[in-house]
Amino acid sequence: MKLKICGMKYPDNILEVSKLEPDYMGFIFWDKSIRYCNEVIPEIPSSIQKVGVFVDASINEIIPKAKEFDLNLIQLHGKENVPFCAELKTYNMPIIKAFSIDADFDFNLLDEYEYACDYFLFDTKGKLPGGNGTSFDWNILMNYNGNKPFFLSGGIGLDDVLKIKDFQYSKLFKNCIAVDVNSKFEITPGVKKINELIEFKKMLHENEL
Repeated sequence: MKLKICGMKYPDNILEVSKLEPDYMGFIFWDKSIRYCNEVIPEIPSSIQKVGVFVDASINEIIPKAKEFDLNLIQLHGKENVPFCAELKTYNMPIIKAFSIDADFDFNLLDEYEYACDYFLFDTKGKLPGGNGTSFDWNILMNYNGNKPFFLSGGIGLDDVLKIKDFQYSKLFKNCIAVDVNSKFEITPGVKKINELIEFKKMLHENEL
């Protein structure tokens, strides 16, 4: 199970978190976010994939940011449609398409996105596109019958480790490649609690098959 730490903002904290060697680090380029990344991203180990998070941005906005910050993946967290995703994919940037999940979510809507994205991300439906700090009922994912690998997001904290491990090798999580954490590990928006992240990563990977 891979780990994505999202909502990184401040250079010193970014460097501290990078020492944990998560698989992915997420940087939000949506200027309405309290975690908006408008500072220099320091050099981090090449083993960490840098994910740029965008909300209903144009391709002309996304591509320059991707080049400026040497991003490895693009995460689309707005209402981006299939043609938009397909066009962005021609720039050879792996795409994560996020979807806000609740009990009424229709997973059939994902079928048309299969060819236009590399990964899905399932987050909790809330007032904001992401970072609401609340979780959804993961049993809803039993309705997902696609083959696209996905990131699990939405208010995940230390208290969820055992729950994650219980489901890690079940049908429910057969295509789950990573967990995405953010607000539950913060001192203030954009500043992560290093000790809690260390504990979370250790517990997440203990006794893995």
